[in-house]
Amino acid sequence: MNGRKQQLLKRHRRNKRTALLLALLALALLGVFVAWWLPPLLLVLGWIAHEAWFADHLFYSPRDDYQYDFPADCVSVPVRIEQGALQVEADLAGYDTLLLELRLQATWLGRWLDPHVRIGDDRQDFERGVAGRRYLNLSGQQAHGLSIVPRFCRIDGGLRLHAMRNPDFAAQRMLIIAPHADDAELAAFGQYSRSPETAIVTLTQGEIEAQGYQRLGLDQAAAARLKGRLRAWDSLAAPLWGGVAQARCVQLGYYCLQLPAMAEQPQTPFASRESGECDVRSVRRHNPLALPADADGQPTWDNLIADLAAVIEHYRPEVLLTPHPELDPHHDHVASTRAVLEACAQTRWQPQTLLLYANHLHDNDRWPMGPAGMGIALPPAISALPADRLWSPSLDAERQLDKAMALALQHDLQGALPLKKRLRRLIQRLLAGRRWPVTGEDEFFRKAVRRHELFWVRQR
Repeated sequence: MNGRKQQLLKRHRRNKRTALLLALLALALLGVFVAWWLPPLLLVLGWIAHEAWFADHLFYSPRDDYQYDFPADCVSVPVRIEQGALQVEADLAGYDTLLLELRLQATWLGRWLDPHVRIGDDRQDFERGVAGRRYLNLSGQQAHGLSIVPRFCRIDGGLRLHAMRNPDFAAQRMLIIAPHADDAELAAFGQYSRSPETAIVTLTQGEIEAQGYQRLGLDQAAAARLKGRLRAWDSLAAPLWGGVAQARCVQLGYYCLQLPAMAEQPQTPFASRESGECDVRSVRRHNPLALPADADGQPTWDNLIADLAAVIEHYRPEVLLTPHPELDPHHDHVASTRAVLEACAQTRWQPQTLLLYANHLHDNDRWPMGPAGMGIALPPAISALPADRLWSPSLDAERQLDKAMALALQHDLQGALPLKKRLRRLIQRLLAGRRWPVTGEDEFFRKAVRRHELFWVRQR
């Protein structure tokens, strides 16, 4: 996925440069042959149009079909819409995760305003100009008789409802693998806040990109060290808001964006790119248990695997939550799941279930699309993913607010937006009808605080 993302990004930038050169050439010709004042006026209008309608990073065509296969234990039945309500003849009692497969076609307005479907009291958004197969998430609602109202799009062709049955994984012993502080909250706050036996292990300090702390009079290395300490503290303190005691939170202290390099040279220490540190013990003083790498503090892959194996043996989880290796392309996230699977190969205790989550996508930086508080439709999968079962538990309004406050505790999600992003949001609010929550300015307050959380289920 990482290679594909780089290819998509290169193509996107190449197309954007080509379009910009053609536009500048056209403006120059207008200025010479029509009127001198047209180019600056059109430049301003073009920039506004770009910010309103063309600033999304979408590395596939909205006309592409989503490609999903579901496992053999998934029930798939044809359904229909009559007088705006879904008609389901099958008995789906006991099925917790419901996905409606349909084809959407954007109207003319749906090329300028976000197409979405109203599903009872929910709303799920899709790409502007959508024209293909998509999947609505009906989990948590009674499917039969549910109102289905498309806006700025229409529903074409037949519909199928896919139903999946899962145990309540939050009632089992869970271990959440968080590559960085805040990943556990983004992916699974709703579940760990109602779980009696959750533990969280955070792999990295999160010390890079600390320019904001240089305003305190610190140089780059000192700013990175401060940010690492703060985010390490966040990884231990924020879960308490969701009821996870500090005795069940572990910070390993490895360094951001170094995990893939560590994996390739397992015995070589990889220091921080920005802080200059090369000893992971600097942020381990509050850990509730001794770990193998405490002996030498070396940031090596072998130490990481040994640490994770010790954590698994200590907490004995039945369920592991870890980033989706085919869907979430962040380098540290892919390496984290690789590390935890290698650690499992060395442990006597064997977790039986993997719950995979995606906090990032390689081809759509707005997913989940639409406003905060609404449901999570399935993400784009232009190439078919493994046929995993899905689990999509619901969060009520109170738990959504608690999740937003858990994100507000994270230092990396605080601070004002840059001027460019504030202008973009203002333009999109006025011209594209988009809305952002009042709970926080970071984009994750919109993307992560939803009525659903979404996991892919793999049995080991």
